[in-house]
Amino acid sequence: MTIYYGHTHKLGKAHWQPLWSHAYMVALRAGTHAQPFGETPRAYRMGLLHDLGKYGDSFQRRLEGEGSGLDHWSIGAVFAKQHCRDLALTLCIQGHHIGLQKGDGATLDALNVQNLTEKHPLELRLTEPKLGILMPRFEADGLAVPPKVKRLPSVPENAAAMLDTRMLFSALVDADYLDTESAMRMPDAPLRPSGLHLEAAKALAALEKHLAILGQNTDIPDKTRELRRDLMDACAAAGHQGGRRWTLTAPTGSGKTLAMLRFALTRAVQDERIRRIVVVLPFLSILDQTVDEYRKVFRAAEFGEQFVLEHHSLAGTQGMPDDGQDEQRRAARFLTQNWDAPIIVTTSVQLLESLHANHPGTCRKLHRLAGSVLLLDEVQTLPTALAVTTLKTLSHLATEKYGAVVVMATATQPAFDTLHEAISRDEPQGGGWQPQDIAPPGLRLFERAKRVRSVWKLDNAAPWDEVESWLRAENQALCIVNLKAHALELARRLEGVDGLTHLSTSLCPAHRRVVLEDIRERLGPPSKGGGRPCRVVATQCVEAGVDLDFPLVIRALAPLDSIAQAAGRCNRHALQEFGELRVFLPEEEKYPGDSYRRAAQLARTLWKEGALDLEEAQTFRRYYQRLWQYQATDSKPLSEAILSQDYPEVAKLYRLIPKAAVNVVMPYGKGMELMDEAAQNGIDAFWMRRVQPYTVSVFPDRNGKLPAHCEPINYKQRGKELKEAEDWRICRYEQAYNDMFGYLPDGGGANPYSAF
Repeated sequence: MTIYYGHTHKLGKAHWQPLWSHAYMVALRAGTHAQPFGETPRAYRMGLLHDLGKYGDSFQRRLEGEGSGLDHWSIGAVFAKQHCRDLALTLCIQGHHIGLQKGDGATLDALNVQNLTEKHPLELRLTEPKLGILMPRFEADGLAVPPKVKRLPSVPENAAAMLDTRMLFSALVDADYLDTESAMRMPDAPLRPSGLHLEAAKALAALEKHLAILGQNTDIPDKTRELRRDLMDACAAAGHQGGRRWTLTAPTGSGKTLAMLRFALTRAVQDERIRRIVVVLPFLSILDQTVDEYRKVFRAAEFGEQFVLEHHSLAGTQGMPDDGQDEQRRAARFLTQNWDAPIIVTTSVQLLESLHANHPGTCRKLHRLAGSVLLLDEVQTLPTALAVTTLKTLSHLATEKYGAVVVMATATQPAFDTLHEAISRDEPQGGGWQPQDIAPPGLRLFERAKRVRSVWKLDNAAPWDEVESWLRAENQALCIVNLKAHALELARRLEGVDGLTHLSTSLCPAHRRVVLEDIRERLGPPSKGGGRPCRVVATQCVEAGVDLDFPLVIRALAPLDSIAQAAGRCNRHALQEFGELRVFLPEEEKYPGDSYRRAAQLARTLWKEGALDLEEAQTFRRYYQRLWQYQATDSKPLSEAILSQDYPEVAKLYRLIPKAAVNVVMPYGKGMELMDEAAQNGIDAFWMRRVQPYTVSVFPDRNGKLPAHCEPINYKQRGKELKEAEDWRICRYEQAYNDMFGYLPDGGGANPYSAF
């Protein structure tokens, strides 16, 4: 009997994996992955069929080293369409190597053997075009042919259908990755680690113990401790309820980070479907703080190092070689690939772009979201044009099918519920966005948390001389402006002033961490070397969750949510009766974009109308309702791509952060050493992960050019010549990086329209 193989092995043919084994194991794994959302039978069929084309003779010869340019996936997709009449399975099988493709009726009609043979879209050749040859081999290997379905369903046209397909796709590609990895593993290589279980009751007990200790901290004022305790209790009470869509609106400094975790663990104890908690944050600065806080809770209870897993660009867990890694780092690298951990702390970019992606590696983890509590913090940072699309997807994830619970948390809650009709449009019944509130109005959280007096200086523009004098007059003050050029201008005026610090994304992440640590030490208690002069000029990078506490915060006119976030850096821990937030109109009224400008002008309009009270939740509701009257809450091209089920186009259009910037490695810290390595050897994923802390995003000029000192570097390509990297450069020009100001393209200038 002829043996057909799925994979080769370094140790020779005796160790090759039979194709029946690969198909069967992928089917079992995919079925297991899809069980939490009730799709085991479909996922099992998909796993059996995904590599049907490998039964072709040309593929078997390819394993022996003969031939190239083969397509082994499309014929399985054709069979799924013609025989199983399952459009989602068709797309998943077709895309398990090349990514999910367009799924409209015309494109699916064109997916047939004749077109693939005569004019393959990727200029490849089918391993075997005749199903009459492949299917007998498939059956002879003991694999069961799925039952034939007579009627082809209509093509769906909504976001829910795209999520359904991506979740099945995730189940397949993760199963395929895992079995392939197992089949090609060397006998002496360590086994892939298994993820820990949530153990919700035990984890909740550990959190309660930690909260009890925090509640006895007399360094925190009684009023603040009482407020935090009430919020904690509200989260625990909500955790006993059954809703799946929630908002948490709570003032900064009220303990929201741990309160959300208490809600999630309480809910997990009540709901046996909950398997993990995913904490989603917009900025790495807050992510680091959150991971540290959570690990303190669970490390003391000996849950294991991988109980809390962080996944972001600077975590150092991706693209890392096995050699020389300690066991914990290696485990984190594997578990991050498919989010196999009880608590995941990640970025908004990582979660939300993955939920709208089409690439196999990016979608691999999505099946883990079924039966998860998703805690999305600082949700006011969600781009307006993506609001409807995002909530369509999250709302479908929070249906009974997937069993997820979604919490949208912030101190400045956008009125997402007013978009309910738009979110419901074209979607299945039970969608939309009508969430429950975790914190009841009767708690009066914002009224009780009032610790800042707002002073509005918006009648006339304030010259930089005046703003400079405000900072010189204070021992400790933070000034936040809208543009890097404004921060540079103001900081240069203050050069030589004791305790002066500048913060923007012109500083690479490693540099910003050092600066933030110094600021916190200066602001700390005198007994620990604090109480010293500290005058900080910054862009928005210090807002939204960065734990700083100044008696005076000065804020250039900005969108209302940004102003409120700035207030959150003022008297944060209520160490004095009131701090001061001073909002001014800058003499050069420029903003980082039209949407930002319109939102800032709306804030000024509300101030003129006397309707601007930062301690009143209804203020933000009015603000967002009016803002959305003239700012689109959905992107027309993105909506059209969803209606046509165009997975590559949706992935291209759904971007939280524009991709035009180039990563430039700076001569800071280990940056120069890593530049030398790149220049000599080229770059790979391992290098990229190590170099991220020393990188600044640089936008090309209007002609698409970067400064001359941004030198090109090459990608390593196995078995191929080096290729120039389009999105990476290195900067050896040391004069372009300043200890105070970070990256200065000309040794002294800055793009005047660049934010943060």
